[in-house]
Amino acid sequence: MPRASRIVKRGIVVTILTLALLYSGDYLRVRWKIAHPKQGDAFGTVKMERLYAIPQKNGKIDYEFDAQQPEVTAPCVHSLFPHLGDTPCWYLQRNSQKPIPM
Repeated sequence: MPRASRIVKRGIVVTILTLALLYSGDYLRVRWKIAHPKQGDAFGTVKMERLYAIPQKNGKIDYEFDAQQPEVTAPCVHSLFPHLGDTPCWYLQRNSQKPIPM
């Protein structure tokens, strides 16, 4: 069994190193785009609809748009991971139509 545990440990180390390299490469790419704007925009925006999911006493859910601010523009970063305090654009676009639970 010592051989199997050694293989598992190496696999975990390789996975962690791969993720660290991927994250740092993604960060360097964002920094490159900030320094060289002609290479592409590092940041963007996503329009999100504010839809509330309000649970009722009978167990059903009522959906209502926010009356004061039905649409919000959220800043985002064009990358795989969140960087510099912004969420990735692909994640915001994917979740832009999800209702907000109350």
